[in-house]
Amino acid sequence: MKVTVIASTKQNYVASKEELENFGGHAAGVCYMPENFEALMNEDKAKTDRRINQTKQSGHHSVYDHEFISLQLEDIPKALAMVLNNEKMYTTSEKSARYTKMVLKEDEQILFDKWLKIFEDLFRNEYAEKYPQFFTDKKLEKLAQENARYLISVFTPTSMIYTCSYRQLNNIYSFLQQEINRENQNEFYKKLKPAMQSFCEAIKINTPYFDEFLARNEKQRKFSLVPQKNVDSLVEYFGDIYLTKYKGSFAELAQAQRHRTLSYNFSLLDNNEFFIPPILKDKPELVDEWIKDCNKQAKVFPQGMLINIAEMGTLDNFILKMKERKCTFAQLEINNQTDATLKKYLEQLKATNHPRASELEKYTHGSRCTFPDYNCPAPCGIKEGINGTRKF
Repeated sequence: MKVTVIASTKQNYVASKEELENFGGHAAGVCYMPENFEALMNEDKAKTDRRINQTKQSGHHSVYDHEFISLQLEDIPKALAMVLNNEKMYTTSEKSARYTKMVLKEDEQILFDKWLKIFEDLFRNEYAEKYPQFFTDKKLEKLAQENARYLISVFTPTSMIYTCSYRQLNNIYSFLQQEINRENQNEFYKKLKPAMQSFCEAIKINTPYFDEFLARNEKQRKFSLVPQKNVDSLVEYFGDIYLTKYKGSFAELAQAQRHRTLSYNFSLLDNNEFFIPPILKDKPELVDEWIKDCNKQAKVFPQGMLINIAEMGTLDNFILKMKERKCTFAQLEINNQTDATLKKYLEQLKATNHPRASELEKYTHGSRCTFPDYNCPAPCGIKEGINGTRKF
């Protein structure tokens, strides 16, 4: 076998549209090449151009997935980042509200700061004395921030680097246009429409990569996160493949999307409900205050607002999800939901005498450090984290 690098990403280099199209035109010739790829690269330019035009006209656009583009997106609403992050394939690096401070509106900042202090005190009182080496001042601040961010609007501007192929960028343009023109949108997508319009304009004006042929969308594909039907109408199924549905927050859905081998969809609830951090649950007066403050944010869709989430994939890829999310260092909400899905999955496999039920059983003894096929690189040493009873 001979392996040769024929293309690579170069930071701070903006390839021309012609360069990307030439690569696609050469790739399109591979199926029928009489010699080798080097010969294609040295062929007459007119021949490459004819092949480019033919592939564009015929809809044979996959050859334009070889070329990737990295975009820096600033002041993009978190909600639009979630819509983009549900599409495959892509790579994203996004500023995190779990770990960094976001720029908030004044009233939102007041609520955030209020609950930042409350959560920090709660975690300090519950855990700091018991595990002083783990619960440092910095760790307590980050845990408080992770929980206070549930009050932040899912439309809060963030920053990200987003990488996708030349073809996919044009697909995204067509999906955005489709949503912009769609009638009877729910309030979430109505609120997102200005950002979608802004992104479309940026693709056409700020990049050289818009192409009318690649953006035709003859198959009428749509954003995968946009619900085609209410999640409530879907039927759960558990076997070698599965579909499950549950209530989770926008923040949890954003975390879940990182599992690109799984598919996600969501729909809004009929009435507002909010995630209640477990550290609050035995303190009724704080729960009431939390819900009251969440309701103040309801019109701007706080990240803690609950939605109906549908999750679909294979059993093997669900096991991979457990190896990421059943951990002391994982977001608590997705950790707990993954565990709840595991229990439901196992119950259904046992009920149908599925041969893989015994295989799933070995993941029921706690966090991933208890799995027989996982080697933990950084043991936490926290009993509540290991056995899955933590509140942080």
